[in-house]
Amino acid sequence: LLNSSSYENYNDTQVKIALAESFTIIETIGRGGMATVYKANQRNLNRLVALKVVHPNLVHDIEFLNRFHREAQLAASLNHPNIVKIYDVGAINGIHFISMEYLEGEDLQSHIKKLGKLSVDETINIISPIAESLNYAHQMGLVHRDVKSANIIITKDNRAVLTDFGIAHASSATKLTVAGTVIGTPEYMSPEQAKGKSVDKRADI
Repeated sequence: LLNSSSYENYNDTQVKIALAESFTIIETIGRGGMATVYKANQRNLNRLVALKVVHPNLVHDIEFLNRFHREAQLAASLNHPNIVKIYDVGAINGIHFISMEYLEGEDLQSHIKKLGKLSVDETINIISPIAESLNYAHQMGLVHRDVKSANIIITKDNRAVLTDFGIAHASSATKLTVAGTVIGTPEYMSPEQAKGKSVDKRADI
């Protein structure tokens, strides 16, 4: 049996081999409950990307994969300087992925842990553009559902960027999450979301 570390390395190797013709995996950026994010080079355009890859144990869940691809396509329609750009979504050799803008910097959660309490000016410089990006997304009919410090990147040129619309849904379209299913981060949820109820843009606010 593989231990957790060996299993992750095994999965990483699988991904590298499966995507080798299109992407060169450079390193692992992070792992979540549904996917692993890699820093990679997109071969045909020779550009760095953040590659979000669905965990192998979820690729047999057709409902989840349909939601994953549909939500990625919806998020790709967003065009805002403070929302991470999505370049592509697809599947190669059974590996399902989203290719996104690679951002040099650190997430807001790490930024706060490193610096401690932020000044009023710095707080405004971060929150204001993120609020504007959410307003834009809401006007486009998307609800993020997981706004938190770990999903805000502060780039090296001090641009605040909202990431991970992976569990967003189209508020004006067919519901993409099962009623009664709780998706998100408990510490940041609105009461309605924590109860598994249908939510709208107010949950993000």
